[in-house]
Amino acid sequence: MKQFAFFAVPTAFLLLTSCGSDEPKGKFTDKEKSESANVNPDAIYIKNEQATAWIPGWPENNTLVYHWRGEPDNMHPTNGKSNPRRMVMEYTQRFLVNTDIQNLVLRPDLVKALPTVSENGLEFTYELRDDVTWDNGAKLSMEDVIFSIMANKCPNTANPHAKPYLESIADIRLDKENALKFTIVMSRKYIQNVALFGDLPIMQRTFHDKDNVLKKYTCANFNDANFNNSKHPDLEKWAEEFNRIETFGRDIKYLNGLGAYALTAWEEGQRLELTKKSNHWTSKIANRSMYEQAYPEKIIFKRIVDDNAINLELKKQQLDVSTWVGTLGLIDLQKDPEFNKNYHSSFILNYDYQYIGMNLKPQSVNRKPFFIDKKVRRAMALLSPLDEINSTFIADKCIRMTSLVSPIKKSIYNDELKPIPFDIAQAKQLLDEAGWKDTDGDNIRDKMIDGKKVKFEFEFSIIGGSLIIENIAKRISESMRQAGVIASIHPYDLGKFYENCANHDFDMYMGAWSSSFVPEDYKQIWHSGSWQNGGSNYVGFGTPATDQLIEAIRAEINDSARIVMEKKLQAIVYDEQPYIFMFVSPRKVAIHRRFANPDMYLEKPGVCLSNLRAMTASTIMQPAETH
Repeated sequence: MKQFAFFAVPTAFLLLTSCGSDEPKGKFTDKEKSESANVNPDAIYIKNEQATAWIPGWPENNTLVYHWRGEPDNMHPTNGKSNPRRMVMEYTQRFLVNTDIQNLVLRPDLVKALPTVSENGLEFTYELRDDVTWDNGAKLSMEDVIFSIMANKCPNTANPHAKPYLESIADIRLDKENALKFTIVMSRKYIQNVALFGDLPIMQRTFHDKDNVLKKYTCANFNDANFNNSKHPDLEKWAEEFNRIETFGRDIKYLNGLGAYALTAWEEGQRLELTKKSNHWTSKIANRSMYEQAYPEKIIFKRIVDDNAINLELKKQQLDVSTWVGTLGLIDLQKDPEFNKNYHSSFILNYDYQYIGMNLKPQSVNRKPFFIDKKVRRAMALLSPLDEINSTFIADKCIRMTSLVSPIKKSIYNDELKPIPFDIAQAKQLLDEAGWKDTDGDNIRDKMIDGKKVKFEFEFSIIGGSLIIENIAKRISESMRQAGVIASIHPYDLGKFYENCANHDFDMYMGAWSSSFVPEDYKQIWHSGSWQNGGSNYVGFGTPATDQLIEAIRAEINDSARIVMEKKLQAIVYDEQPYIFMFVSPRKVAIHRRFANPDMYLEKPGVCLSNLRAMTASTIMQPAETH
């Protein structure tokens, strides 16, 4: 599922830069591609060499401090959608399947193997592992799996962003002879019929549904468009309790999960602390994979937004890992031999992209119709000096986006679409054609709308607290001013920014989407239904024709046939210009050399914190574990 990323300029190609003269560069590794048919032939990651000598001054504790710029919207098991939330869940929760970030393929997590698939492509048979237990000692059971799926599908559950991914689940069929074996029956072929379970943490039924209310209902009930919630007071009562963010999303006493770490402290806006569970079920596994390791005793997520403060903390070795260093900041750090002596660091492009969204349906929130004409939207793109911004603020580390697919997905990317240039003259012409002209000589364009003269002066929303975001917004605003358009910049704190986007209460905003290597389901962001039902189509894009195309893409599991349709959708979005598509920007990764297994990955979050093994002066010569 798409996660709303924090915009941090400082997903396609892989970009590495020199890490300084004292830096042994990370090596690309293809991890035995020839020996496994389940390895993506394009899979690649950076395998940094383990340090062989201990440097005095390196910390010797087993606490890992990870730096980030934001924090989760909440930690509710179903009702949240921020990228930081998903990252924390990687260590506090477990899933039926998950991502093999080394090889960019799906891997079994709580199941013994990836599913066997029926000839018709609609039935997926799994078998649960038999070694998984909850914190209270209870065994993971099919009851938990069924509850987790039904809780996500329940129309009363406040997770509209997830609903498009779940609608094809028609039934869950249990095996009569094996209590751990089950079959997920799908109503139709769907490109993410397996991958979707990588975003649904498995919940303990007795913890979240003590009265077993959801057992009374079936997938068919929740798939029925005529299902009347109000006729089921037991369901409404359960959901009212379950949806409480203050309880199951923020109170650490109620954050239950199968992961090796528990959330033990959360100082909002500052830090979040995970503590390794004693006697966790994974500790009993004889030959643990990297995904079953839990080396650090504590993982502390420390929020720092200011670039100068981030660099200072790294220079003082107060941070162990960061994937959020500023672009210019990392360039500066890599010139410092002391930093290179203490840290591995690289610029790695990924699947995320940045954009500027424009409100195509402003009347729904009583905002003025600035961007309902695609000529105006194209003019806004022409007025955005993105190449200059890339050079000035981001040291040319980014790659321009043209439409809704990152260039990192080479086979899917429509390379016939060219980046829109910075062209004030052409933008002025389009604005004139759209009826926006300066009729009163005040250097601000205006237009008669419903009998009233409206000046082209709108609110440009950004997430506050980042100097680089503010500088980019200011530069775009300045260029728009040259064409008689006033973009008034409004910084918001993260919570209010999310709220405004979800409620479509904006004129224009700067945002980012976090994506993945798996085949894309465009419904969450680009289908018109995802504007109406609380999904992530914040701008209101979509027509019956594009909706139909999106539905066809979702159902087409043949890659060659689907890619043709995906390229067509990219061309339509490019023509309609609901976004000013900005950049695929590199993830800036720094990992302290005191850790073994310091590898870096294209797939989010770019690191595997639980697999980082702290060394000491006495253990550093021991070889890192291999997987």
